[in-house]
Amino acid sequence: MTRPAEFWNTVYDNDTAPWVIGEPQPAIVELERSGRLHGTILDPGCGAGEHTILLTRLGYTVHGIDHAPSAIAQARANAAAHGVPQAKFDVADALNLSQSPALSGYPEGFDTVLDSALFHVFGDDAESRAAYVRSLHAILRPGGTLHLLALSDREPGIGPRISDALIRESFTEGWELEELTPTRYRGRVTEVVAEEAANLEVHDGRVDVAAWLARFRRL
Repeated sequence: MTRPAEFWNTVYDNDTAPWVIGEPQPAIVELERSGRLHGTILDPGCGAGEHTILLTRLGYTVHGIDHAPSAIAQARANAAAHGVPQAKFDVADALNLSQSPALSGYPEGFDTVLDSALFHVFGDDAESRAAYVRSLHAILRPGGTLHLLALSDREPGIGPRISDALIRESFTEGWELEELTPTRYRGRVTEVVAEEAANLEVHDGRVDVAAWLARFRRL
């Protein structure tokens, strides 16, 4: 079962979120540098807002949303601290994006969705995973692009790791897989993942673990 907002609020309020590293994911930075982001961008599960802040500063039209109010409060504070107060953040349910009042200003949907470490959270919950995929399909314009960065089960790591097969089988009808490649995900070692990280190579409290980077086109 997908965890409630109260759980996610707790990890932000207690500063134990291992995905909050104080900067954008290197894989996402490289994705932007390669010119693969375009149009209006949705950043679901934006967390502390690092990617929305980065892309807003670079001139993109981007909207970060998260299920946890504490994440959105932190993201807005981070945006102000980084001199990007215009960055857009709102609380919204990723499983029902097309009906979210926070996204009513995009009646034609988004050109791009940038999912950094949200999809894998639904890995063991088939019902929520399917609902999320339907939600993404509804909010993306035909021909739009989904970029998905998820933790990989191909080697030891932290968090909810998934297989490339799960990614492929989750996005079938209404989607075209254009690319699925291995990459790395940077995490922070906190009490939430301390046991999993015990046998990993840690540098300055951080680990770089196996991940997948997928690109889908919405049909």
